[in-house]
Amino acid sequence: MPGSTIKVRSSQSGAFDCYLALPDSPAKSPAIVLACAIVGVDKDLRDIADEFASHGVIAAAPDLFWRSVPGPLDHSDSRTRPRGQPRLEKIKAGEADMADTLAHLRTLPQFNGRASAMGFCYGGPYAILGPKRLGYEAGLSCHGTQMLDYLLELDGVTKPVCIMWGDQDHVAPAPVLDAYRQVSTRIKNVEVHVFPGIKHGYMMPGSPAAFDAKTRAFSMERALSILDGLRDKPLRQAS
Repeated sequence: MPGSTIKVRSSQSGAFDCYLALPDSPAKSPAIVLACAIVGVDKDLRDIADEFASHGVIAAAPDLFWRSVPGPLDHSDSRTRPRGQPRLEKIKAGEADMADTLAHLRTLPQFNGRASAMGFCYGGPYAILGPKRLGYEAGLSCHGTQMLDYLLELDGVTKPVCIMWGDQDHVAPAPVLDAYRQVSTRIKNVEVHVFPGIKHGYMMPGSPAAFDAKTRAFSMERALSILDGLRDKPLRQAS
């Protein structure tokens, strides 16, 4: 069943839009909060949320750009890139939105209290910031950007973190990939996957030049496996 857009109250005053997709079952379940790419909460992201809900996971996708230029935008829109700048300041401001979204989920009777953050492109750093200090139990990033600035944030994180890129991702050059590979050998709860021949945006059918169905399926499988570890009674068999 498709989700719907709700309002989440901001701890800093006001309220922001959040796409919320709920499982059909009333059983207690974990949640995943999707940190959007620079285009915002578009059809691609809503479809991902709906897919998680179909697997029995509560999925929420907050509009991280509600303070500046709210709503989904097309890559060709001249407002798309500027609304994410200055990047580090905007990501810092979005930490409150990710925390407030989690607080809202805690009011839902079917939420079991355990959630993962999952970031795409612009939202990638929240895969680290979520379990680092925002109350999340895990984090995943798909073709995340600005990630080198958050490498040191992994120190002290004991919860599962999964970082995924294609080796043809123009915003994740070799030094970034190598740095994260090295961290994954040092910090055992951090896993890094680099896919040969895959470009930036591989998760999104709306980016046909980059979209890769096989890599997207792998990434969703990893996310669902991590989420299964957040269930009260795991549903999936460990492989």
